Order: sequence, then C-alpha cells, then structure tokens
Amino acid sequence: MNRILVIGATGNAGRQVLSQLLAAGVRVRALARNPHTAGLPPPVDVVRGDLTLPETLDECLDGIDAVFLVWTAPPATVAPALERILRHTRRIVFLSSPYKTAHPFFQGGQPNPITALHTEIERLIETSGRQWTFLRPGMFAANARFWWAQRIRAGSDVVRWPHAAARTAPIHERDIAAVAVRALCESGHAGAEYVLTGPQSLSQSEQISTLGSVIGRSLRMEEISPDEARRELLTLMPAFVVNMLLDAWAAAIGQPAFVTSTVAEVTGAPARTFRDWAADRAAEFRA
Repeated sequence: MNRILVIGATGNAGRQVLSQLLAAGVRVRALARNPHTAGLPPPVDVVRGDLTLPETLDECLDGIDAVFLVWTAPPATVAPALERILRHTRRIVFLSSPYKTAHPFFQGGQPNPITALHTEIERLIETSGRQWTFLRPGMFAANARFWWAQRIRAGSDVVRWPHAAARTAPIHERDIAAVAVRALCESGHAGAEYVLTGPQSLSQSEQISTLGSVIGRSLRMEEISPDEARRELLTLMPAFVVNMLLDAWAAAIGQPAFVTSTVAEVTGAPARTFRDWAADRAAEFRA
C-alpha cells in the first residue's frame, strides 16, 4: 500500500485530505514544524519538517510514494524545497489556484504574488518528470467563517461587506479533498489541471442569507464602498490579498460565477452546496 505525505495538513483542505486518506485505509504521514502542537489524530505519522529548511525534509519524505502539497512558506524557499520533494516522490498533487481560467472573477485580481508563486511552483513540478496533478479551486466556502463568523456570533444580523452582488461558486473543502485523494491514490490523473468549484452561482448577499437560514436568523448584507472595505479588511489580511479580492469581486459584478462539474466527474458524487457547507459549520456561526 502506498504511503502519502501531506504538506499543509493543519489547514482547511489539508486536514480534509488527511481525514479522507485515513478513512480509505491509506498510510499517511504529515509534515509539521512542531509535531506536538499539530493536533493530528494518532494514526497519522507526524514528522518534524520545515519548508524553509529543505534539509529537514529528507526524513519526512523517506519511503513516500505521493505528496499532497499546500505551499505555506515564503517564495524564496520554493526551488530548494521542491528539489528535495521531487527527488523523493513519484507523484505530487499541488493545491494551486484557477489563475488560467478565463473568467472576470479569476482574471480581475491579477497579477498578484499568489499567481506568481503558483506559476513558479507549477513550472518546477512540470519540468521534474514526476507525475503531477494541479488542483485549481475557486472561492473556498470556508472563507465565510474567516470573514463573517465573528460578527455573526457576536449577535449582529447585519454583515458590512463590499460588492454584495458579486457572484462566486464557493466550494466545500471536503470536495477539494475528495478530488485530491483520487489524484493521489488512483491512476489516470497525471497531467490533469482540475478547476474545482461549488455547484451554484451565488451572490455574496445570497451567501449571507443562506447562513442565516441555516442558523435560524435573518441575516442580511449591508454594502459598503471598496475604500471603506479596504480599511476594514487590512486588519485581517495583507494588502495584496485585499486588493486582489476587491478587484476580483468588482470584475465579477453582472456575471454569473464560473461553475464546473469537475468534482462530480472525478469523484462520482455531486459537489456539496454552500448550504451543505453552512450546515456542517453552523456551530461556528452561533453565539
């Protein structure tokens, strides 16, 4: 049986990949800077390693057949870390972004440092001669928790947010993981670039309403200007991320979200809706 290394195992997608691999009976190893605080379940072989210190990766990669990679380190360490990773494994599945997709939402926030980083990582992987699969998820449904949960838990029924009419197709992290697990464990995915979205085109205002319906409250979005939003969001995110999002949402106004059927095609099961995600995470929005 193959052994798979998950890099980024403590993040939204990485934890789901780990969980689904374990459920499938796969032997799983996780890279962690501090194994004692990673909070990963006992069946996982948690090994100390750091992408910024490539020499620490050899032990993590010993005996590994495939790697799931979420890049979590500065760009300067990409080349030496990837050289180590690609030397040890025959298959890599990289969580990238849909920067090649010709849709206003995805193109409206470019160029940006994330696109540049992902482009370089993909170039190095493609030229390595290893089997590779690139996952290109659109908007994560989990962003709703980061952006809106604190205000809603505090009792406010009004969420102040820019570009309420901008439409996205939020994807459940479980669906990203389901595609990743198949690419890691099955044949037939080498060289694939999977653009992954949820099944619905929803405005940001509709997403707030959906959350309210799930938790039994009448939530609504109060639209604020991009400049006002920028001032507030800079307390949560780096400036380049704030500008990327504001530009992307502005470009998406008046357009349906880009929706793919890739999750269903790869996994055989329909992609989960935003309501499904909200139901799974409802406790995090309740006071």
